[in-house]
Amino acid sequence: MAIIAPSLLAADFGRLREEVACVEAAGAKWLHLDIMDGHFVPNLTFGPGVVSALRPYTKMIFDVHLMVERPENFIKEFAEAGAEWISVHLEACPHLHKVIHQIREAGCRPAVALNPATSLRGVEWVLDEVDMVLIMTVNPGFGGQRFIPSMLKKIEELAKLIKAQGKEVLIEVDGGISADNAFAVCRAGAHVLVAGSAIFGQQDRTAAFKALHYAASRAEKSGNQELNGLPFGKAWGENTP
Repeated sequence: MAIIAPSLLAADFGRLREEVACVEAAGAKWLHLDIMDGHFVPNLTFGPGVVSALRPYTKMIFDVHLMVERPENFIKEFAEAGAEWISVHLEACPHLHKVIHQIREAGCRPAVALNPATSLRGVEWVLDEVDMVLIMTVNPGFGGQRFIPSMLKKIEELAKLIKAQGKEVLIEVDGGISADNAFAVCRAGAHVLVAGSAIFGQQDRTAAFKALHYAASRAEKSGNQELNGLPFGKAWGENTP
């Protein structure tokens, strides 16, 4: 079953606790938290204080996406704030292998994120070390952008690479995800769909979440989605590595 991770970036920041409770009640198991520094991407969001403040009020898995320069300087703080997953950008990590191990040593699951124009070759040599690869399907920095269609092929190629190497790695997709493209994205090989405006931008958050979940689940039922041997239960329910 595909994982739908509502993105807090699109929520009402004046009602974050209520927004988190709403999507959890709708059935969300993961919450995606975009951390932006105004340097790596042209926007600012929030820091570990917000993550820590929300942690006591939900059982959802916190999927922290660091869109920042020098992410190694922030891993400890976000791990202590309550993150279960931490994604760092390949483009921001000249010493990626070291940073991946830093994330795991902090008690979190490591993931590597790739911008749309970044080649998959950069992650080929760390698939042994990561639990997830995040494919950006918009240029990072702002919510509400349109999905880049050419990224479907990139997702397919990553899925083939993971399968060929016999790895147990999730594929997460972030950017422009909606009920209209969720089936195609999962059919291409994605397991985790990050959705911001498609959920928090709708009046009925529950209906929006369920529509996305239904569209994604159709790919699994069609037999076109494969998890490369990794049980979904491992990704859904475990809060520690």
